[in-house]
Amino acid sequence: MSSRIPWRARARAGTALLAVLAGIGAFAVPGPAAAASPPESRQTVTYHGYRIEVPADWQVVDLAENPSACLRFDRPAVYIGEPADQNDCPAEVVGRTAGIVVEPITARAAGQATAATAQTQRGKAIAPSAASSNDTIQIAVEDAGVLVTAAHTPETESLVRGVLASAELTKGAERIELPRAGQRSDATPLAAAGPQPGSYLGKGFDACTAPSQSAMNAWQASSPYSAVGVYISGSFRGCAQPNLTASWVTSQTNNGWRLFPIDVGRQAPCTSYSLKMSTDPATAKSQGVTAAAGAITAASNLGIPAGSAIYSDIEAYTSTASCKAAVLSYLSGWTEGLHSSGYLSGFYSSAASGIKDAASEYNNSAYTRVDHLFYAWWNGAADTNTGSYAPSSYWSGHQRIHQYAGEVTESYGGYSINIDRDYLDVGNGTPPTPTCTGANLDFTAYTTVQSGSTGNLVRAAQCLLKAAGFDPGAPDGAFGPATTTATRNFQTSKGLTADGAVGAKTWTALLSRGSTPTIQNGSTGEAVTRLQRALTAALGRTVAVDGDFGSGTDQAVRDYQSSRALTVDGIVGSGTWDALQSGK
Repeated sequence: MSSRIPWRARARAGTALLAVLAGIGAFAVPGPAAAASPPESRQTVTYHGYRIEVPADWQVVDLAENPSACLRFDRPAVYIGEPADQNDCPAEVVGRTAGIVVEPITARAAGQATAATAQTQRGKAIAPSAASSNDTIQIAVEDAGVLVTAAHTPETESLVRGVLASAELTKGAERIELPRAGQRSDATPLAAAGPQPGSYLGKGFDACTAPSQSAMNAWQASSPYSAVGVYISGSFRGCAQPNLTASWVTSQTNNGWRLFPIDVGRQAPCTSYSLKMSTDPATAKSQGVTAAAGAITAASNLGIPAGSAIYSDIEAYTSTASCKAAVLSYLSGWTEGLHSSGYLSGFYSSAASGIKDAASEYNNSAYTRVDHLFYAWWNGAADTNTGSYAPSSYWSGHQRIHQYAGEVTESYGGYSINIDRDYLDVGNGTPPTPTCTGANLDFTAYTTVQSGSTGNLVRAAQCLLKAAGFDPGAPDGAFGPATTTATRNFQTSKGLTADGAVGAKTWTALLSRGSTPTIQNGSTGEAVTRLQRALTAALGRTVAVDGDFGSGTDQAVRDYQSSRALTVDGIVGSGTWDALQSGK
């Protein structure tokens, strides 16, 4: 993504969305009083027996008629049909409004499904109301044989959910089931070949959307590039990612490509972007932690392991003291959130704004320093020199990526892609130790601790608060004012009563933090351990913490699901994780 996009282009995208929002009151999720309001200007879109009503100002793109169309979300649109290679997306697409892709369920489409993909009931086209979302809502409408991917920002989520709530099946609907993981013919383990990008010195490129497999094969054979930047997460990604699946990641890394994963989330508050971080440093830091959690989940779903670097894309801004403090606070939360799960943190920005600001506070202990720099300085030099923007001694241990040219189209092996050119000098580095490794988190009961409490439970709470980006001070086992403040701030971020005491709900939210893979009887590992601790807190009874999802854990999950009005299936998917991480 470019840090040099003309403000005029950005303003046009914002104006278009405002025009849409001005006439779509019927698409907000209505309350009782609004339910009787007549629908305003809208249009009906039907594909494969799946019908929705969208604002009249939205563009409708039939991919059968326009197979080379780029699926982009920087302007409101509906795309119907099977996406093509997506090699024609312009690199300069930035930002997001809202958009929906309705495509047939195929083997390729099935590769996009994750634990968060909702499924409609037989005879239904409307998604479950609890369909979860970080920045995208995905629904398998099997009775119409379509996979629906709906992108949004926090500001447009209710609009998008309203559109999805208008869905109906038509007489042309034909059922196609989404292949389940155990039914897929590809038995190859879906995981990257190792931490990404790993150790690499040389040229790479980034593009708005992950290129097709055929394009990647052609470029591998004849281009000068061996690394590719991919936009894996974030509520402000401009392009859809129909090619980006765990299988795609496995194929590229097995073929020798290095990946540098990118998250596009909240932008600096001193810009005109619609999605901005708070000017309050504490809130901005919390937003960074939240962004990291989403990126970790996305990386986990794609098979990108701990030890990898993930880069937060913050576009160019005109710096002020308060804006700088917000950005660096956000990056502190981003870094601490990634470190808590063993990932390295990266930061992409314009050399003249974000990178310059980060370098100016390199030794300031008030901020947690990012591990890698990824900077836009379009001087045409394929090197990692930062000039006057950052001293050469900063981030000098194979920790740099230079985006040295942007928005250029190159062709190799018959495939043209619009790219930004990058030069990488990166190394594996030392994967961060998860923040709470040194503290005991395993207890038979998580009793309430509050101001004045002392002991190992307090130390555990302090460690977990720190990992969540809420600094309680030194983890000394003494519940003092700093721990009370950190607890209240964490509770506020989760919508819990901010009483400053770590009780059952707060324990549950703290202990369940992290990635949210689907786990069930037979699963093992760190996610199971977190689950067992959180269930012990939530149910008020001891669940053995051994990292092994056996019959005892299965029963505890079912008891929890039943008591929280969740689907009782013993499977911990997005709905159960959401409830736990909300402190329910």
